Parts: sequence; C-alpha cells; structure tokens
Amino acid sequence: MSMGMATTRSQLCLKRLLDEPQDNLLKCKRVRLAPPPPSILSPCLRHTSSAPKTSQSQSPSRVGPYLLYERCEREETYRAVHVHTQQQYTCQVLPLRGYQERLAAYDRVGHHDNVCGLLDVVVGQDSVYVFLPGHHGDMHAYVRSRKRLGEEEAGLLFAQMLNAVMHCHRHGVVLRDLKLRRFVFTDRYRTRLALLGLDDCILLHGNHDDDSLTDRHGCPAYVGPELLTNGGGSYSGRAADVWSLGVSLYTMLVGRYPFQDTQPAALFAKIRRGAFSLPDWLSPQAKCLIGCMLRKSPSERLKASELLMHPWLANPGVPHHSVHKMQPNSTLQLKQEDVDDQVVPTWSGE
Repeated sequence: MSMGMATTRSQLCLKRLLDEPQDNLLKCKRVRLAPPPPSILSPCLRHTSSAPKTSQSQSPSRVGPYLLYERCEREETYRAVHVHTQQQYTCQVLPLRGYQERLAAYDRVGHHDNVCGLLDVVVGQDSVYVFLPGHHGDMHAYVRSRKRLGEEEAGLLFAQMLNAVMHCHRHGVVLRDLKLRRFVFTDRYRTRLALLGLDDCILLHGNHDDDSLTDRHGCPAYVGPELLTNGGGSYSGRAADVWSLGVSLYTMLVGRYPFQDTQPAALFAKIRRGAFSLPDWLSPQAKCLIGCMLRKSPSERLKASELLMHPWLANPGVPHHSVHKMQPNSTLQLKQEDVDDQVVPTWSGE
C-alpha cells in the first residue's frame, strides 16, 4: 500500500471516529483509527486503564501496541515505540471527555509538510492517546543549545514555522498556545520543522474571517498584550498567534525572550507596555520583520501570509561579525526562569 493511499485511508477513518457519538465511546472505552500501512502499525490494540507514569528510571508503559517511555519536559507527551515494528512515535495524552473536538483540527487541516499528521489513536478508560510522528528535538531546546541562531539558518526555519501557521489559519484553525517548543525537527540534520500537536487549538465555525476569541490561554513569555487586559473582551486569535511568532523569531535570533521577568506580574506589565529592544547587530530587515509582528495593536500586525512575503525571508541578512563575540556578562541566553512554560490562567475579568 502506498503512503498516499494510507494517508487517505487514515483521513477517512478519522472522519468516522469524529462522527461517532461520544457516549458510545465512553461505554466501550476502546477504539482505534484505521492504521497506516501494515509496515508501520499493527492491528493489535490492548485496553489501557490510565495514563502512564513513566520516567527514564522506570519501565515503559504499554498502550495498545505501543511502549511509552520518558515523558517530555513539563508536557503530557511521551516517546513511543511500536512493539512490533520498532517505529518511533510521539504520544500525546488527552482527557477522555471532549477529545473529539480536540482531534477535529487534524481533519480540518489535512496534510501539510510543516504540520505533524495524526497517525493513530488509542482510547483508554481514562485518557486518549494520540500518536504523531517521532521527531529529532524541538526548537526550544535547539535555541537553548545554540544560544542563538544566525540569520540565514533562522530564516530557513522560521519560514517553515510561518507556513504551518498560515496553513492552519487558512483552514480556520487558531493555534493559541504557540511557542518554540511546539515546533519539532523532522530530520536528523535539523533543517525541516513541523508543528507538533493541534489539541490545544480553536476551530472557527461559520465565517472563518471572524476569529474573535474570549478565553485567555497561552505561555506567559509568548502571550500578546491584548490577552492581559482586564475584562472579558474579545481579541483576534490569528493576531495573537502572530505575536507569539514574533516572540519566537526574536528568541531564535537574540537568544532570550523580548519580555522577561521572574515575577509574572512584572512580566505581564512589560508585555502590556509592548516596549522591547533590538540589538544593533541584527540586520535592518530582521528588525523590520520582528517589528511587523510585535506590534502592540493587533490590527497593525501583519498576517502570516503577508509575513511570508517579507524580504528578509527571501534573503535573510547576514549579521555583523560582532554577533559571534560573546561578552563575559552577556545575557543573550535563556535563563531557567525564562524557559519555564507556565500556562497563563483563565482570566476572570476581575
């Protein structure tokens, strides 16, 4: 069976899974997506009763035909291996209640080179296990290890991030909790990126041009200023995603967040002001692109499709040689308090 036929088959079975009344699923407590080719997945499915609790020092947990190993840092995500084929996967654990809405985004988005597709689903007694492709690390860890990226490399990677976001936006999917950790490398040479996980996004219904949201959700360092205002007013979901992309590119190029503080209240105050500094050694075009995203007013930010046409992405500027000269007291690296991916709580409007 060709991969194209397998992809089509998986998409059709995903539709059937999403159409299944959830009451039926809660009764039987088990279901699986029709598998990709036999060389990848086995038809074996074993019932599982609870979410695994694994670490590097513990034995792996069995979920259907998979073994789940160490949990990724601060995430309900695990490295998984198929017991028969030894194929590597990424497993995300979702709550059982309401999981169909979380999976619907995969059907909406379809196939895209820069979005990790859904490969398999195992419904357990308490949780749903979503299996996505294996990867070679995420952008957050990569930037930490490299301190910061050169403009040419950053441009090639950021263009792929933009492509993923633009594709989702065009299909009425707002990503919300967008951050470097959400993008993973699909090749060992770390040149190809894909967005991992659509479970936390919002699907727009009816008129996709109306992307007004009211919930406040995201990672503190990446959240836009409009999400931090008092009251329950609506905001543009796509524009909020673009702000998060601006924080991502700034961090890739500079090696630290544009807004950072050890105290959440102080951090949010800085974000609300919207004032940030750009190092002199960044090229003018890179500064321009960052400025097109980190605009305090959401209506003034460019759309993802417009950002892809920016000159810097066509020919990323080469920064001055002084970019490689690190001063002893340089702050151009991520501090531990800056990399803690806390979640912005739901705002009550008080």
